[in-house]
Amino acid sequence: MQGSVHPYWAGVKCGIIALLFGLLWLPTGCGGRPAAAPRAIRLVDLYRPSSVVCRVPATAQVPARTEWRFAGGMEGWEAGPGVTGLAVRGGRLAGRSSTNAPLLHLERTVDPQDRDLLYAVEVRLRVSAGSRIGVEFDDGAKVDLADMAARAKENAWRVTVPLPPSSQGLAGEAQTVSLHSPYPVTAAEARHVVLRPTDAAGASFEIESVRLVWRREHLAAIPSGVSWQGLSEIYHETLMARAPEELRFRLTVPPRAFLDLALGTVEEGPVTFRVGVRREGGLAETAETEETLLTRTVTTPHRWEAAPIDLTTLAGQQVTLSLALAAERPGALGLWGSPVVRSRVADRAGERDGLPRGVILIWADTLRRDHLSAYGYRRDTSPTLRALAAQGALFTGCVTQATWTKVATPSLLASLYPTTHGVTDFADRLPSSATTLAEVYRRSGWATLSLSSIFFTGQFTNLHRGFEELHEDGSLSDHQSSKTAREYVDRLLPWIDAHREVPFFVFLHLSDPHDPYPPRPPYDALWADPAQKALHARQKEEVRKGIGEAMRQRHGMPTAAEIRLAGLDPQAYESSEIGAYDGAIRGMDAEIGRLIERLRELRLDRKVLLAFAGDHGEEFLEHGGTFHGQSVYGELTEVPLLFWQPGRVPAGRVVGETVEIVDILPTLLAACGLPVPAAAQGQSLLPLLHSGGAGPFRVRPAISEKASTHDAIGSPPPRDTESFAILDGGWKLIHNTRRPPQTREYEFYDERSDPLDQSDLAAREPGRVARLAAELAAWHARAAAARLKPDSERAKTIPPEELERLRSLGYIQ
Repeated sequence: MQGSVHPYWAGVKCGIIALLFGLLWLPTGCGGRPAAAPRAIRLVDLYRPSSVVCRVPATAQVPARTEWRFAGGMEGWEAGPGVTGLAVRGGRLAGRSSTNAPLLHLERTVDPQDRDLLYAVEVRLRVSAGSRIGVEFDDGAKVDLADMAARAKENAWRVTVPLPPSSQGLAGEAQTVSLHSPYPVTAAEARHVVLRPTDAAGASFEIESVRLVWRREHLAAIPSGVSWQGLSEIYHETLMARAPEELRFRLTVPPRAFLDLALGTVEEGPVTFRVGVRREGGLAETAETEETLLTRTVTTPHRWEAAPIDLTTLAGQQVTLSLALAAERPGALGLWGSPVVRSRVADRAGERDGLPRGVILIWADTLRRDHLSAYGYRRDTSPTLRALAAQGALFTGCVTQATWTKVATPSLLASLYPTTHGVTDFADRLPSSATTLAEVYRRSGWATLSLSSIFFTGQFTNLHRGFEELHEDGSLSDHQSSKTAREYVDRLLPWIDAHREVPFFVFLHLSDPHDPYPPRPPYDALWADPAQKALHARQKEEVRKGIGEAMRQRHGMPTAAEIRLAGLDPQAYESSEIGAYDGAIRGMDAEIGRLIERLRELRLDRKVLLAFAGDHGEEFLEHGGTFHGQSVYGELTEVPLLFWQPGRVPAGRVVGETVEIVDILPTLLAACGLPVPAAAQGQSLLPLLHSGGAGPFRVRPAISEKASTHDAIGSPPPRDTESFAILDGGWKLIHNTRRPPQTREYEFYDERSDPLDQSDLAAREPGRVARLAAELAAWHARAAAARLKPDSERAKTIPPEELERLRSLGYIQ
């Protein structure tokens, strides 16, 4: 935990946990005792280097390198736009940039079935000038280098890193620069490799080598042990081993236990996994005999296979579990995914006291509160959510801390404001000093699963921490669609079935309302005329041509002026977009209904606490634009929030107090009797669920932030503006700290009568403006004082063994 807790934040927590177990959440008469920690023994936590028997050297079977060195010529590389004088001189590929986007191109011969993933691109070079280097890939028959050069000039490449100062200057030694793609790139997709060696015009460069490091090669070169590994973009906390290695773990088996386990490999040949057990009842090591619990041969690479093993007959015994590999080729890799010994014995006392056995947190992307029928919207977009609200608690005043997913999700999962957690731009990562919601559940023995619809909510932002299993958006079958609810609910239902007798936490991120809006049938025809579909598609392409900003152009997000430029009426155009958007919400709602049905079938509906929240809204010309992330106006900051657990959450409760997304973490943990991290900046909402009133809940201002950014590929425009909003007592102040000349520094709105911030009252309310400006400045000082230190500083104080573990799991880079 980093940073001190200001009394402002600490004070709001006083008495809430005690009250939780006394009056508000639990039935009258329950003793208020917290649940005992569930029994879960994670083998990744037990692992030590000594756990490996018959260790195989990491360098035993390293695949051939994919590398180009230039002593014998240009090796297939050619000059693209912005490069002059390309030639091999002194064993180096040398040239000069005529623009700030010089490109070098290579076309590879690829196997279309090769699913090995790119781990890194390593370039050894020196340049005379410039600050960044980049690389891109394309799998088409031809590559449009002119388009790539245009996107490079707009800083819209996916993979760029700073050039180290030591590489700048042709007189010094060449330096190796490593580039890692935030998106999965398979070997088959890397048919064209396009390198941007510098971002400066008039610079000379000399390249000694270019190397593509594939995942199989990377894994073959690192020691066996704990790591974070994915197959087809589904990741697990993993014990990685090599045939014929054996991993051994001593433990006492809890009652009604099973070994929760997934198996996988990256090898093309068969790999056999064997799980054995030695009962330690004898007086000498020779008295032990090993029983085989499982033998499973995996022949399909890049796929996890579930392999749970019942351990009921071993209850109470001290045993040694062995995980052994066999393969025809010594050194063949095997992955033991999320190996956890779990007890099926639930904490019955805790459940009698109302503590949930499971928690499901649904995070709905790009969802406006005022487009849900649960909140009175004219279209019935959310019958399932409306029913859940009738059976649970609906919050009508929830405010998000940021208006795009990258920034809002760390606020949800760490209960920190963006100013404090520091994730404000495309490539930012949550510092490892933060404690996430999943980490608390994991430490308490709960099974943890994340289903991420956009890579912002996964390991790219360091939000895989605490999850035993993570499904990244790259695992989805249709990478072009934002409609993820159906596929992820399909995956979630059997997972819940397999974990129904143990405590579990699920983070379910659904992106159905996100663009592109058109939903699957039949929802595509609910509020959009099918006969006009082709016409609107043509209009959209015509409008796209006139969009002046690259990211908005890619997403097809115009301003009203840009719609008029195409000769169209903005309101009519957006009406078609809204019809598709509303249909997408209805499609997502139907899939949530399937989840509720399964919970009822499994008799878990009264044992699972479900929270549903939106990360941010979407603009449909309310302030002359579309999309999200560009402002802190009401259409983006006002989000839905509801809690549902029949018999525990009061039915039909409507809460009007202003609350925040940062309040969800303390609420869920308090409801489960688990400790709330001391640095959390939210407060539990459980007192507001009590029919007697707010109790000790402290009504306080809500904050939303829009930071200035620089990354053109992933950060929403405008990037050179910065705004903070404070909502207090129904009044909303926006402080535009960085703004274009025509924008006022302060805007002021009556949120009760003007929730979409249409009528600026700043000139009429100078006193209220001054009061809220002072409150906002005081908040900002507190939040900035608590800002987390970067991992580069924290790494200096962590013991080497623990630092290596954190790095192997990707928590620190």
